[in-house]
Amino acid sequence: MVANTTVETVLAELEQADTLESIQDAILTLKEHFQVQNMVYHWVDSAGEQYGYGTYPLDWAARYQEQNYIRIDPVIAGCYKRFHPVDWKKLDWSSKAVRAFRTEAIEYGIGNQGYSIPIRGPNGQFALFTVNHTCEDEEWEAFTEKNRRELILIAHYFNQKALEFEPNRAPEESQPLSPREIDAMTLLAIGYSRAQVAETLSISEHTLRVYIESARFKLGATNTTHAVARALSRGLIVV
Repeated sequence: MVANTTVETVLAELEQADTLESIQDAILTLKEHFQVQNMVYHWVDSAGEQYGYGTYPLDWAARYQEQNYIRIDPVIAGCYKRFHPVDWKKLDWSSKAVRAFRTEAIEYGIGNQGYSIPIRGPNGQFALFTVNHTCEDEEWEAFTEKNRRELILIAHYFNQKALEFEPNRAPEESQPLSPREIDAMTLLAIGYSRAQVAETLSISEHTLRVYIESARFKLGATNTTHAVARALSRGLIVV
């Protein structure tokens, strides 16, 4: 459950909205609420069409497309390989081309810090929700630690709204997770280790493994991380 009234209000309005442009309205409100430099939702649907909503400068968006920077952008490459949120500092910015790209992005008004949440939906849909700001590492670490759970929830609300506009979308069929499987997936999603999950649920790690494997099978996931991502994207768990 989201505790903050502003976030609650924005997400409730987003649920009732009937246009993709409502995503932009929500992003502008949430950007001000979290007091960050930029907030962006980027969606690629199952047909390969791309949609971007957010506060990156328009001249940077044009420059990015003109130079085809998607081919070297560490955020795109890094998030496509991951299911968990990604702090930009942990990505590979070492090559000369990537360092030049980052310097140019900052000149266009992109912050030096970033936090991106990759989301996968049905039939190949892929999305990124990003918050971006200019500040020191310690300040950014404190911000992401404080707001991580809320940002993950917001990302999945945005994605759920975007999925409503998927052309020819058919609902995914899946077996329901048991209450214990939901508990296990939720605790893993918020960053608990398996030992911590087992202790919290007062079960053995062997029993926990049974719950995780059962949930993974029901979700059609290749591994535990994939199972958590699918459970989040389908709204089966909320963190």
